[in-house]
Amino acid sequence: EEMLEVLLDKFPYRVLRLIDANGKLAMEYLVTNWTPENKILLEMALQSWMLSRLTSWGATLWMEVIQSKVQAILAEDDKERKSTLCNEAYSVFVQYENVEATSILEMALWKGK
Repeated sequence: EEMLEVLLDKFPYRVLRLIDANGKLAMEYLVTNWTPENKILLEMALQSWMLSRLTSWGATLWMEVIQSKVQAILAEDDKERKSTLCNEAYSVFVQYENVEATSILEMALWKGK
């Protein structure tokens, strides 16, 4: 748990977004090997990766959507459904990132005029 805290503190975005040689994200392994300890680790990871980024953007509505998805993941007992929920949360978050990146690019272009 301490090692994850250090990684999340130093490299939250990069560590959790990496896909391994099997095509899986780190959080998928936590879901596949579900234990009470992994539940804590997954919650920490999602909080650091998704929710803290959305908070820093000031995206309250998006944060509420992702928070709801995180709670559904943590409450789900079925591993297959839990995996599906993780993938859905990841997909929604990537959409939000793309919208935010586009907004930042638009602001930069307007400032350049």
